[in-house]
Amino acid sequence: MPIPPSTPPYPLTPVQTRSRSPSTFPSPPTSPSSGMTNPMSPIQPAISLHQPNGKKGSSKHNKIFRRVRAVFRSFPIITPACKIPVSLHGNRLHDGHVGGTRMTGTLFGHRKARVSLAIQESPGSLPILLLELTIPTGKLLQDMGVGLVRIALECEKKANDKTKIEDEPIWTLFCNGRKCGYAVKREPTDEDLNVMQTLRVVSMGAGVIPTGDGADQPTDGELTYMRAFFERVAGSKDSETYYMLNPDGNNGPELSLFFVRL
Repeated sequence: MPIPPSTPPYPLTPVQTRSRSPSTFPSPPTSPSSGMTNPMSPIQPAISLHQPNGKKGSSKHNKIFRRVRAVFRSFPIITPACKIPVSLHGNRLHDGHVGGTRMTGTLFGHRKARVSLAIQESPGSLPILLLELTIPTGKLLQDMGVGLVRIALECEKKANDKTKIEDEPIWTLFCNGRKCGYAVKREPTDEDLNVMQTLRVVSMGAGVIPTGDGADQPTDGELTYMRAFFERVAGSKDSETYYMLNPDGNNGPELSLFFVRL
């Protein structure tokens, strides 16, 4: 028997009978760009990364130190009579380098896609350098798990060119002495900033960053990352090196990055 229109199909609860003013009801979005999100997509974190210092390494103390170091480099090299012990495993005996600046480096990307390298002054700052390398993320992390990885980035030096070495747009990429394509500097995308925001409290470590609800995985694999401290050593205006720093007594992966203009 049909229910009369005046009779509700179920008893109303106190919450349903409570009156609300029209201003308390959220207005529905009128267009896709009005902020409506997909309920199946993860909530993107708000970006709270701070700006890095504009003049990197330009303090008076660093300038004086570089001048003194340049004077000592002009002295002749004297071979000592005693032998300096060398690590039997081929690793550096210590991670410290005179005159280096500690930075935060992050390798991230989908396992089957190209790996990206972000250099930051601190884990909570915006990247000062972001490179995309023509190496799959999974392949690079696998090679680092086996042994020391040396990546050399070379570009052509132009006469009367005052471009800073970290501002070069494209590099020829060599991995452990073998040419592996190229590296391109690019501006951070929204996905890059979300990764940096997610890892803002991580100083060192590796893992997987969730990109969905777990039901659908990307076709190019999981979004993986590895973050560590790097020591930046500026040899000259045409050469710069980043050494990965490992905690004392930790025989973890090692990575060295060399930027050279020839």
